[in-house]
Amino acid sequence: MKITKIWLNETNEECTSCGLCESIAPDVFEVPYKMIVKENVDYDNFKNGIKEAADSCPVGVISFEEE
Repeated sequence: MKITKIWLNETNEECTSCGLCESIAPDVFEVPYKMIVKENVDYDNFKNGIKEAADSCPVGVISFEEE
């Protein structure tokens, strides 16, 4: 399955800017003040890192979509 979309889902919690996602997948995530997803990235090349970052996020605000 291919990852087609990644977003910051702050419905229940807010990003704490801990930087864990950036340390796991620096080609995809950046944390200047809150997590942002870098533009023009082929997410499929970093699928394992994206999934690990989402699973490791202490507040669970990283969401992604696969098809």
